[in-house]
Amino acid sequence: MASWFDSIATWLFKYSPRAFARGEPGTARGAPVMAPAGLRAALRLLGLLEDGRLVKRRPAVPLGPDVLRSAVVLVVLACLFRPGLVIAAAVPQRNVLAVIYDDTRSMRIRDSEGAGGSDSTRLAAVRATFSDSGALLRTLSERFAVRRFAFAGAAAPVRAVAEVNGRGTRSDLAQALTDVREDLNGMPLAGIVLVSDGADNGSTSLDDALLALRAQRVPVYTVGVGRERFERDVAVERVQAPRRTLAGATTLVEADVRLRGTGKDDVTLTVEADGRVVATETLRAPARGDLVTTRVRIPPLAAGVHRLAVRARPLTGEIVTENNEWQTSLEVRSGPDRVLYLEGEPRPEFAFLRRAVSADSALEVVGLMRSAERKFLRLGVRDSLELMSGFPATREELFRYRALVLGSVEAGFFTVEQLRMLADFVSVRGGSLLVLGGRASLSEGGFAGTPVADVLPLTLTRAEPNTEGPAITVRVRPTRSGDVHPALQLGPSLDASRQRWDSLPALTMVNQLGSLRAGATLLLAGRTEDGRSDLPILAWQRYGRGMSAVFGVQDSWLWKMDSSVEVDDRTHETFWRQVLRWLVDDVPSAFEITATPARVAPGEPVMLRAQVNTPLFTEVNDATVTATVTGPDGRSETLPLEWALRDDGSYTARFTPRDTGRYSIAAEAGRGRDSVQQAQTSLLVDDRGADVAQAELRAALLQRIADETGGRYFPLSDAARVADDAIYTNAGVTVREARDLWDMPAVFLTIALLLGIEWGYRRWRGLA
Repeated sequence: MASWFDSIATWLFKYSPRAFARGEPGTARGAPVMAPAGLRAALRLLGLLEDGRLVKRRPAVPLGPDVLRSAVVLVVLACLFRPGLVIAAAVPQRNVLAVIYDDTRSMRIRDSEGAGGSDSTRLAAVRATFSDSGALLRTLSERFAVRRFAFAGAAAPVRAVAEVNGRGTRSDLAQALTDVREDLNGMPLAGIVLVSDGADNGSTSLDDALLALRAQRVPVYTVGVGRERFERDVAVERVQAPRRTLAGATTLVEADVRLRGTGKDDVTLTVEADGRVVATETLRAPARGDLVTTRVRIPPLAAGVHRLAVRARPLTGEIVTENNEWQTSLEVRSGPDRVLYLEGEPRPEFAFLRRAVSADSALEVVGLMRSAERKFLRLGVRDSLELMSGFPATREELFRYRALVLGSVEAGFFTVEQLRMLADFVSVRGGSLLVLGGRASLSEGGFAGTPVADVLPLTLTRAEPNTEGPAITVRVRPTRSGDVHPALQLGPSLDASRQRWDSLPALTMVNQLGSLRAGATLLLAGRTEDGRSDLPILAWQRYGRGMSAVFGVQDSWLWKMDSSVEVDDRTHETFWRQVLRWLVDDVPSAFEITATPARVAPGEPVMLRAQVNTPLFTEVNDATVTATVTGPDGRSETLPLEWALRDDGSYTARFTPRDTGRYSIAAEAGRGRDSVQQAQTSLLVDDRGADVAQAELRAALLQRIADETGGRYFPLSDAARVADDAIYTNAGVTVREARDLWDMPAVFLTIALLLGIEWGYRRWRGLA
């Protein structure tokens, strides 16, 4: 419909609607001088001027004909002023036009009805439309110096569309636009033609890429390929799973699955680890919409790197089955990760918390309890020197732990330097800090106004220690965020977990907990006996490199010892085991290496990035860093990593895998005579594209790219119109032309229509 409208509009108004949108109205020089003579001729032609005088309308003559004649006079008068359109157009063969082809696996989907034939692949339709011998490329080549690119994660030059094979697994539109703009920097770039289905799962900011193009006034003409909607389709659109976890822990995998056209049929979702099915879930289309969010528990896996695959059973007659699967990697660390628990007074919470995780070989809770003035009970220490003087007095000693738990201990227990160390433990070291409720903790412990107060997710006020006041009884329930948080799952399913939370006995709190800070998340809330609700119980926030949390009750051990709890109930153990694992999961080490992206196709480049710190977590810029990459065939390659000048302590190198399979990456960092640090990671290389998860044409995204850069969106069937639109641009080498509008067919049709109506009216009234 749009092409018919444009064709008719172009015929009527002489130029395309795009020209009017780009141009500015104006008049030809000298037009006002010719206007009086032309006006007299028009009036004489219409019988309104005789012997130089206007003819008065006879009373018997109706007003209608004069009105119509006056309208004709006005149209003629407007034409005598020679209205025009001032427009900037690209000078032929003086500008570069970039054409970027999508080279990802989603382009191999058979849903296109374009020039490639009925139900051909998207790639075949693109090849047919943009072939070198086709009319579109010939027209573009006559007007521009055409430069061709293909992109998946990054854009690379190609000589012809035939070189595009649709093998990329990652579609990064922003990176492609940035690469082309930078590659053609310094050339007169008149515009970019982006040919894609709009699938975008890149990590580069699209807003930044569009802003840079808009600043250079480079329009992007987007050409959409494929269907916007599949009538019958099952698609695993998103999978959220941790990249690493501790051994012995169940892993919660969250998946968004789109069910369309399934009716009342169930769809089976399976999770595989290294080709072995470890979990199964049955899905049914929701009453409203077509997106189902499900959470699947994976049982504990052995230490090492595992390949996870989330698969949905295909439907009969499903057009696209490539989007029924999602793969990722999961690194399982053997541990143990060390947690320091400081308690200021003997109380049951100390003993029960340590007992709850004592059987977890991946966690090592070191207990330090003040038994008297300057006397401490040390539990779980590795040697007689550890914590011999009490709480660590140096950063090097404190930073050995991955998480800290502070019980009922007042701020006066710490020196000023130790309070700063606690804050730096979170912000600089990247550790996790959990503060428990108690009569000598938080506000009651005098932490308001200390460096620790700034770290916590709840505001603190100055309050007196509550040594004898009554405790407040609260029933603890998860919030919406806590309901789906992996650390708070107390049952094999979400429903079972909710039921268990509803049945837990009440706890008590003695602290005046402040409001939630901006950016903090409330996971557990409490309801008091008098009906007060939404008291903050468990809240957390990111702070610097690490995170902090507050658990505001003082006796979680009641979940183990209350008379309503069965003797063999493991809720208390499960809760603390999962919470402490959550605290240590994302805590960084002094030396780490990552591969970005963590999943690519053969031939796609990977960025290896290492972060090198001292044991005190200060960045090191003069280290020697190497990475040994071992492929699935056992062959190894050693790569030197260079210091990234913009980021302290960061070292990078590029690596391009050639074969499918899992790659192991072992890195070493040395500095002079200092001991060598080691780190490991992995990389998954396969030809199963992540871009097919959202395989339908995303026309809205392509439309946005065109609108924000001053371009235009076309479906593939209308791609021929790109050549006519791209010529009107303000980028590159252009010339401003003044084009006449007075001779438009619409003007003559208007005059003829008005005169015809005037004659018909007079004939109808018997005046002709």
